[in-house]
Amino acid sequence: MSLNRRELLGGATALTTAGLLPRVAFAADAIKLGSILDKSGPFDAYGKPMDMATRLAVAEINEAGGLLGREVEIIAYDTQSDMALYSQYGQQLTRQDKVDVVHGGILSASREAIRQTMRKSKTLYFYNVLYEGGVCDRNIFINGVTPAQQVEALVPYAMNNSGKKVYILAADYNYGQITARWIEKFVRDNGGEVVGTDFFPLDVSDFGSTIAKVQTAAPDLVIAPLVGGAHLSFFRQWAAAGMKDKIALASTTLGVGNEHKVLTPEEGNGIMCAYNYSQELDTPENAAFKERWAAMFDGDQSMHEIAVSHYHGLHTWAEGVRTAGTIDRDAVIEALETGISITGPGGKVTVDPKTHHAVLDVHLMEMRDQKMEVIETLPQRQPIDTQAVCDLSANPDDNTQYEIEI
Repeated sequence: MSLNRRELLGGATALTTAGLLPRVAFAADAIKLGSILDKSGPFDAYGKPMDMATRLAVAEINEAGGLLGREVEIIAYDTQSDMALYSQYGQQLTRQDKVDVVHGGILSASREAIRQTMRKSKTLYFYNVLYEGGVCDRNIFINGVTPAQQVEALVPYAMNNSGKKVYILAADYNYGQITARWIEKFVRDNGGEVVGTDFFPLDVSDFGSTIAKVQTAAPDLVIAPLVGGAHLSFFRQWAAAGMKDKIALASTTLGVGNEHKVLTPEEGNGIMCAYNYSQELDTPENAAFKERWAAMFDGDQSMHEIAVSHYHGLHTWAEGVRTAGTIDRDAVIEALETGISITGPGGKVTVDPKTHHAVLDVHLMEMRDQKMEVIETLPQRQPIDTQAVCDLSANPDDNTQYEIEI
């Protein structure tokens, strides 16, 4: 389905009437941006704000003059949290819709369902989500934090606030499995010990026996790369069992879909995390972003980590097009590989030419009264986990997701 100009900018009137951005006239042929996201189904808490971020970023781009004098037109599909639809719609975007770029995918499985389609069709692809790292493909740019950026920061902070014995509870697919290995590495690097690791399918929602198992192991800290609405049950059941104030909790995923707003303060307070974005970031860029978001979406404030990564990715792509002076895929890739930077609500975001991943800020946070309070902003973090195995400057034809042995 294609969004025409009126549909696309329907919520942007407040921006224009406020005098922030001028209206412009465009050349006849639009630049086609494909969007493929879970806007319904079990993962819509991630996908809906990502879709909103797409519409906001494109509205900003168009109201500022478009790209190369041309309007950016969104062609969007809702995959309904069905991996099979990612393949179907990915092919439709490239074959029938003939889009110029695709931004989309949430779970790693969705990325891999469409990545090869984009590569074969030579359609530039942006995956803008926190993930497990290791993808090495010149046709893709990735704007989410990777484990070395995030886990390297979170583990020592959480251990310093709890102790050296760590238990890992992770989602049972590649994100959880690989992230668990990174957690184990950084626990060891910081003088700690992993006393147990358990993996859970995405539909598991009963953690009673797991909580009993953790109690027996008696760790100082539980780190939980759990994913999705079913896994949110763990945090509720942990608090209901009286464990929240006995064993510290940290997570590499909780809050990226605004889950902290669903948990009560009694369930969520004190949980530690590290991300690129929080609504509580006290910066001019974040204040302006929240104001624009609320103006476009009738006061809504549902933006979260993944939505902001997506927003960063869209503006990074736009800057690549401006720098290239063309929408040609190869020229845009070469422009992005010069190390293009933008500054967004999460801070400065720079393309790493070697890996096509983002160099970005990571903020240590704790959940307090349904907010993600920023404790410390760390210096810009390189995607060193992926840099260790991926060098697209030396090997531009690489097409691998590396799983680093740790």
